[in-house]
Amino acid sequence: MAEGTRVVVGISGSLANLAALHRAVEEALLRDAVLVPVIAWTPVGGEPAYRAHPCPQLAELWARAAHDRLDAAFEQAFGGYPAGLRVTPMVLRADAGRALVAVADRPDDLLVVGAGRRGRLPRILRPSVTRHCQAHAVCTVVTVPPSELLKDLRRADWNADALALVAA
Repeated sequence: MAEGTRVVVGISGSLANLAALHRAVEEALLRDAVLVPVIAWTPVGGEPAYRAHPCPQLAELWARAAHDRLDAAFEQAFGGYPAGLRVTPMVLRADAGRALVAVADRPDDLLVVGAGRRGRLPRILRPSVTRHCQAHAVCTVVTVPPSELLKDLRRADWNADALALVAA
């Protein structure tokens, strides 16, 4: 393995994110690199709200939930952590974009992030992790769109909802 070669991937726990996880595993295997899956979390209400009313027990629960989401992503995508691949998972209490850029801090790293479709309101309420990474990373950033199957499932779900409204 090349010394220090890493593939860093952002994990969100969403179905759309599974395509990015699959791509990151493929890249890590091709490059004989360490896979570094990163899941970032912040307290409900944000850090300012937590500082105003700290609760270490809740913070521990949120951190444990993040660990569980990371494990669940690998379980959903591969039935567990892939054999024959060095994996160094990281759970960080931070904003996702900043956390990913901080971890993928070497020029020879590869940063893999999902590039989902977002409407106007979600973009206003929550800045794009993908755009943050593209603007601030010192390494190559690969953006992975959701799989076509997920798009078909969303379309089928939308059509089912529309038919239910018409039938009502």
